Amino acid sequence: MTVLLRRHFSGGRHGRADRLLESITATFSRCAPPNIAVEYELIAAVDLGSNSFRLQVGRVVGNQIYPLDGLKEAVRLAAGITPEKTLDGAAQLRAIEALSRFGERLRGFAPGAVRAVATNSLRVAKNAAEFLPEAEAALGFPIEIIAGREEARLIYLGVAHTLPNPHTQQLVMDIGGGSTEFIVGRDFQPRQLESLYMGCVSYTLRFFPDGRVDKRSMKEAELAARRELQSIVQAYKETGWEAAVGSSGTAKAIVDLLEQNGLSERGITREGLDELRNRLVRAGDASRLQLVGLRADRIPVLPGGIAIMSAAFKEFGLERMEFSEGALRLGVLYDLLGRYHHDDLREATVDQFMQRYSADRRQVARVSLTALQLLHQILPESRNPEHVDALFLAWAARLHEIGISVAHSSYHKHSAYILANADMPGFSRRDQQRLARVVLGHRGKLERVMLATRDSADWLLIFALRTASLLHRARDDGSPPAVEAALAAPGFQLTVDAEWLESAPLTAAALDEEVRHWAAVGMELKLRQRRRKD
Repeated sequence: MTVLLRRHFSGGRHGRADRLLESITATFSRCAPPNIAVEYELIAAVDLGSNSFRLQVGRVVGNQIYPLDGLKEAVRLAAGITPEKTLDGAAQLRAIEALSRFGERLRGFAPGAVRAVATNSLRVAKNAAEFLPEAEAALGFPIEIIAGREEARLIYLGVAHTLPNPHTQQLVMDIGGGSTEFIVGRDFQPRQLESLYMGCVSYTLRFFPDGRVDKRSMKEAELAARRELQSIVQAYKETGWEAAVGSSGTAKAIVDLLEQNGLSERGITREGLDELRNRLVRAGDASRLQLVGLRADRIPVLPGGIAIMSAAFKEFGLERMEFSEGALRLGVLYDLLGRYHHDDLREATVDQFMQRYSADRRQVARVSLTALQLLHQILPESRNPEHVDALFLAWAARLHEIGISVAHSSYHKHSAYILANADMPGFSRRDQQRLARVVLGHRGKLERVMLATRDSADWLLIFALRTASLLHRARDDGSPPAVEAALAAPGFQLTVDAEWLESAPLTAAALDEEVRHWAAVGMELKLRQRRRKD
């Protein structure tokens, strides 16, 4: 925890802040267990894509991952998105069956050794929240719905680990079932990230609904894709790249068709892609193409994929694109590995947000220390530096005031809005919603966070952060009173030094008001006063 806190509060320029940091780290050095890195020999990633579900198992050797086993299921989730933006029953059933098979392969894996991510189809499905519990039960592990740019970041991380020369600046393109990601990066750092709402499944259904392909439908599909691309092309060209790389199923299918049929010697070329497009139009249906290497599972989505790839070649002015076996699932594995080695991108993201929104690091230090101490009193196991609730409370405490940069009035609402809607690399949408919920609840009426269930751990985090921010309202370096926190069903109990409380009438009034706030949501806050013995 000492290392964690140094990350949290580094950057202070004042002597008092430095002394406060020393006091904080000394405190946690006495109470926290050794910071032992969690290590697994086998880790796994599950990619719930809009076209296919994929499972990748890898062996960890040092800082490298060696793929051991992989499974693929053509679920075509995007094909089950109704006009009302809900996931239909047939698609849900296909998904549950595939996840059940994946779950069998993952039996025996530790909870921390598996990460499952869902992409565009579950981002847009209005009933995703109702579907997820059944999906997680089938898989046996939590599933994160990740934002488009987070998907792009993870794709680039996977591709970069397979490039022969990652020091070259690359344009990476990944056509999925419901979205297409574009990244410009060098080494393992992306410089441009974007996810556009177009994919091989959605475009095939939209422009080639009965499977028939003609010049008009192909032209319309390409023009639609080019309109989407125009929003990013100029910025990407200004950033520049030395080579273009395609990843995932559509790019691989096109590469295989071009190379195995003599349309390209290596990778995707403009000439080869144009010829493949023309052959598809002449055939009138992908199922009628007489080409070596055309897989049956790729036929239903090939027209949309070719249209998007052709549009990208034209808008970006590409002549050639190489193919990389790296993709989202490999990026998820390396991101998971980074967390074990304490290179957690979430830490960097939180620190960047603190800097961007000019968070008061001294106040953050005060509130974080007290909030974590309250959590430790109620939940002793949270002293473990890897405990998820302690991590979320520390992140929420560091970010609870970022909304002040928008307006001081109701700043907690601004903070929560930023956390719920901003791109936060390393955090899933569910993670962001949890941070937003805790931060929203740290002051004001608790009715706003009633979506959290009464027995949810979120209430504990809200209580700890809410109490800590109240005790440090003066924003000075004076020591707060020694307080003791405990559970008192249905709610909490707070024991405060009576003499101190008598000398702080403003805080005493605020604590009385807290009792009423908790009662309004059907929970109890018991206030006890402890008098010192002579």
